[in-house]
Amino acid sequence: MVKKPRKGDELVFLPLGGVGEIGMNCALYGFGPEDDRRWLMVDCGITFASEFDEPGVDLIYPDLRFIEEDRRSLVGIVITHAHEDHFGALLELWPRLKAPLWMTPFAAGLLEAKGAAEGGTGEIPINRYTAGDTIRLGEFEIEAVSVAHSIPEACSLAIRTPLGTVIHTGDWKVDPTPVTGWTTDFDRFRALGDAGVRALINDSTNVLRDGSSPSESEVAASLAEIIAAAPHRVCVTTFASNVGRIRAVAEAAAKADRNLVVMGRAMRRAIDVAKECHLLDGLPEFLDDEAYGYLPRDKVVALLTGSQGESRAALARIAAGEHRNVAMSAGDTMIFSSRTIPGNEKSVNAIQNALAAKGVKIVTDRDALVHVSGHPRRGEMAMLYEAVRPEVSVPVHGEALHLAVHADFARSLGVKEIGRALNGHMLRLAPGPVEEIDEVFVGRLFRDGNLLTRPDESGARERRKASFAGVVAVSLVIDAKGNALADPAVALVGIPAEDERGRPFRDAVETAASATLEGLPRPKRKDAALVADAVKRAVRGAVNERWGKKPIVEVMVSVI
Repeated sequence: MVKKPRKGDELVFLPLGGVGEIGMNCALYGFGPEDDRRWLMVDCGITFASEFDEPGVDLIYPDLRFIEEDRRSLVGIVITHAHEDHFGALLELWPRLKAPLWMTPFAAGLLEAKGAAEGGTGEIPINRYTAGDTIRLGEFEIEAVSVAHSIPEACSLAIRTPLGTVIHTGDWKVDPTPVTGWTTDFDRFRALGDAGVRALINDSTNVLRDGSSPSESEVAASLAEIIAAAPHRVCVTTFASNVGRIRAVAEAAAKADRNLVVMGRAMRRAIDVAKECHLLDGLPEFLDDEAYGYLPRDKVVALLTGSQGESRAALARIAAGEHRNVAMSAGDTMIFSSRTIPGNEKSVNAIQNALAAKGVKIVTDRDALVHVSGHPRRGEMAMLYEAVRPEVSVPVHGEALHLAVHADFARSLGVKEIGRALNGHMLRLAPGPVEEIDEVFVGRLFRDGNLLTRPDESGARERRKASFAGVVAVSLVIDAKGNALADPAVALVGIPAEDERGRPFRDAVETAASATLEGLPRPKRKDAALVADAVKRAVRGAVNERWGKKPIVEVMVSVI
C-alpha cells in the first residue's frame, strides 16, 4: 500500500547513463525531501568503446560515484532485461553498491553464467521476479509489466510512490506473434493509465522511423525460406541474447533437414541458460563446431557470434580462414541476422568483403527480412501513449536527435509536459511542474585490459593522439654541471623516416635536442626538469616544421 506523502517529499528522476547516447543505461529514482532521499536504481549497463575515440579500451561503465557515496540510501536495483547495455556493469560495479538486486530468471541465469565464465567475480545475491510481480523497496512499489523485446523476459516497471506513478519502459516493442518470450501487455498499461500515470520514461531508439516493426515470426518465416533454398552450407550470425532468433534458426534448420551447429562461448552460454528456463524446449540437438566439417554441405546450418565484427569472435576467424573447425567456400550462404551498431560498420564491412571474396553469398537486412529491431517505431509508441495517457513524457534511451524528435512527437500526441533529461541532471517529477532542480557528477569508467580506470588516467587520449601523430622518445645523459656525456638517444614510433626533401627525421630530432641543451644557460642545464621541458618543445617544433604534425614527445634526462 502506497503511503501518503510527507511535507517536503519530492519524486525525482536522475539518469546516470543512457540519455544522449545509445547504451550504458542506468537511472535513479529518488523519493523524499532533498536532505533525506531514498534511491531506486533501474538497470546498470555498459557501452562499447570506439576504436577512434577510445583506442584499446575494452568496455565502458557508468561512473556511479554519486550513489556510491550515498549507497546507504540505495534501497535496491531492478534490472529490466539482460542486454549488456542494461545489466553488463553489474559484475564490476555491484560490489561497490551491495544493494538488493532484482532480476528475471533468464537475466539472473545469464549473470550467473557470465560470472562463472569470467571468474573471480564473487557471488552476487539475486532476487528473482517475473511479469505481474510487485516488489516493495522503501517508498517504491514496483510492478513488472511484460513487454516484447529481442530478448526473453523484458519488463517495463510501473513505479508507484506517494506522489504518483512513473512507468519506466526499458527497451520494448509491439510484437503480437513473437517466436518466444512475452508480448507487450497493453491491457495492463491501459489499467495503469486509467489509475493515472504521472510520467512515462520512454525508449527513443527508433523514434526516427514511422509505422510499426515487423514481427519476429515474420523474420522466422523469411529465414526458413532462405535456408531451405540455399544449395550449400548456411551460417547465421546474430546477437547471442536473441533467443527468439536462435529458436527460429533452429526450427528452420530442422524443417530443411539440416543439423544445427553452434559456435561461440556467448552463444553457447545464452543457449544453456535459455534451456534451463525452458525457452528452447522441443528442438533437436545443438551440435558443437567439431561436427561442422563432418556434415554434408547441404545438411548444415551454423549459428555463430560475431555479428558486430568482433575480432576474436567465430565469424571474424572464419572470414580470415583461421577457424580450426569451420570454413566457408564459394556457394555457401552467410546471413547477418542483426543490425550493425553505429561505430562497427568498418569491421563488419571488412568481414563481409572477405567472405564475398571467397564466393560466399551475403544476406543482410538490406536483402531480405532477416532482422527486426527490438525497439518501437512511432506507430508503436503512439499505441503506448494512447494506453498510458501520462501527464509528463521524459524521452530517454537515445542520442540528442532521438530525444528532440521524441519530445515533439509526444507533444503532438497531447502530452502537456515534457521533461528534458540529461545524464547527471536531476528532474523533479512531482509535486508541481516537471523541472530540473540539480546537477550531479556523471562520468565513465574504462575497462582497459585488467584495469578499471577513469578516462583521464587511462592513457586512451594519448593513444588516440599517437595514432595520428606518432611518438618521439629522447634520452639525454648529462653530468651535474649540465654537460652532455653522450649524443641524444632517439626512438621514433609512427613517424615517417624522411621529410619531403629526403632529410631523416631522426637527424632533425637529434639536432634539435643537442642544440637546445647547448643553448641553455649553464645554471639552467643543471635542472633536469627544465632541460626536459625545453628539449620537448624544441623537438615537437622541429618535427612539426617538416611534417605539419605535432607528435607526442617524451624526454628522459639522466644526471650522472
